[in-house]
Amino acid sequence: MKTIIEPFRIKAVEPIRMTTREERLKLIEKADYNLFALHSEDVLIDLLTDSGTSAMSAKQQAALMSGDESYAGSPSFFRFEAAVKNLMPFKHVIPTHQGRAAEAILFSILGGPGKTIPSNTHFDTTRGNIEASGAEGHDLVIAEGLDPSSEHPFKGNMDLERLQAFLADHGDAVPCVMLTVTNNAGGGQPVSLANIRSVARIAHAHKKPFIIDGCRFAENAYFIKMREDGQGDRPVKDIVGDMFALADGMTMSAKKDAFANIGGWLALNDDDLAQAARNRLILTEGFPTYGGLAGRDLDAIAQGLTEIIDEDYLRYRLRSMAYIGERLEALGVPTVRPTGGHAVFVDARRMLSHIPTSQYPGQSLAVAMYVEGGIRSCEIGTVMFGLKPDGTEVEAPMDLVRMAFPRRVYTQSHADYIVEVFEEIAARKDSLRGMRITWQPTAMRHFTAKFAPL
Repeated sequence: MKTIIEPFRIKAVEPIRMTTREERLKLIEKADYNLFALHSEDVLIDLLTDSGTSAMSAKQQAALMSGDESYAGSPSFFRFEAAVKNLMPFKHVIPTHQGRAAEAILFSILGGPGKTIPSNTHFDTTRGNIEASGAEGHDLVIAEGLDPSSEHPFKGNMDLERLQAFLADHGDAVPCVMLTVTNNAGGGQPVSLANIRSVARIAHAHKKPFIIDGCRFAENAYFIKMREDGQGDRPVKDIVGDMFALADGMTMSAKKDAFANIGGWLALNDDDLAQAARNRLILTEGFPTYGGLAGRDLDAIAQGLTEIIDEDYLRYRLRSMAYIGERLEALGVPTVRPTGGHAVFVDARRMLSHIPTSQYPGQSLAVAMYVEGGIRSCEIGTVMFGLKPDGTEVEAPMDLVRMAFPRRVYTQSHADYIVEVFEEIAARKDSLRGMRITWQPTAMRHFTAKFAPL
C-alpha cells in the first residue's frame, strides 16, 4: 500500500497546548530567540531533538517494574549487558547516564593537549568533550556530504584518501579514529558497510583504535540494507553485528536508537582502556554496574534494543522522513538529499539566500518555524559550530535546520501540518531577517546564546 501507517497503536496520549501566533511572538522574544530557552509546554510539535524524547512501548513500561536498584551487581545490569552484546560483540560494556558521559570518559583518557581526533563529522557534544580535554576534532566527510543537493546514497562516508593523509601527517598525535553512524551533523546521512570496513582497515594499519559513535546504528543498518549492494536480503541484526565487529569500541546514547528516555554506554575491547574508563566512571557516574542509571532504566534500554531492529518499524521510520522531505522539495523548500533517517534537514543557507552566513540564516528559519506553526527545531550550522579557541567564529560548511523526530510520538497528521507551515513560510521567505548574537558563552554556545533580529 502507498499509505504510510504507524506500525504501532497508541495506548496513552499527552495533550498539546495550542498556542496562537501572537502568543508565540511574545514567547520567542522572551526566550531571546533561542529555541532551547522555550518552555516545552509552549511548543506544538517539538522536533528539537530525537534524544530521550521517544515514546516507550508497553513492554518497556513493564520492564521498568523489573528494575533492581541494587548498588552493585544488579540483575538489571546483566540484562542490559546481554542485550548490548547480543547486537554488538564488545568485551566490556560500561553504562553511563547518557552518550556525552561516555564521550567525556573516553576523551579524558585518550584526549589532551596536542591530540587530534578525526571523524566523518563530530557532533556538538563529541567535539565539545574533545576540546574540553585540550584536543582538537577534525571532520573528514566525503565531498558529497557537504553538498545538500547530492543524491549520493552514503553521504556520511569518511573520505578515505583524506584519512590516510591525515594519519600520515598527524599519526603520533592521533589517539583514535572515530566514525559517527548515521552522520548527524551532516544531515543524518548513513555510512556504508564498505566504508566502515575501509576506515577500520586504515585505522588498524596505523595502529589506532577505531571507535564508532553508534547513536543511530539501527537506522544506519537499515540504510545499508536498502542501498548497499549485496545487503538487501540480510537481517538488520546481522548488519549491525558486522558494523561493530569492525570496531575497537563505541560510544552510545541510548536516548536515540534504544527508545530510552535516559542512558548510554561506552563499550571497549581493550582491557587496560576499559579499566581506566571504569575508574573514571566511579568518580563521575557511579559503580560500573549502574553507571549513573537506575536499574529500571537499564531494563528499559535492554527491551528497547530488542525493538529497534524490527524492520517494520525501521521501514516506517525512514519512509516517514522521506515523505516529509519529498513534500518540502515539491514546495521549493531545499532539503538535504536524500532525506536522513532520524530527521529532515532544511538547507537554510539556500532557502534564505538573501541572509548572509554571518547573520545566521538557520537560526532565522528556526525562529520563523516556531512563530508560524509552533514547531521547535534546531540550527545545525554556524551558530552550532561556534568559536575557535582564539575566539574567532567558525563558518560552518552548511547552515541547516534540523527537524529531529522523536520515535513513536507524532503521527501522519503532524507531518502534514509541518508541510503546511513551510508552505506559509516559503510564501514570505524574502521578508525574513537575519539574526545577531547579543550574548554567548565561550563553548557550546548554541544551547544558551541570546539573539535579536536584525
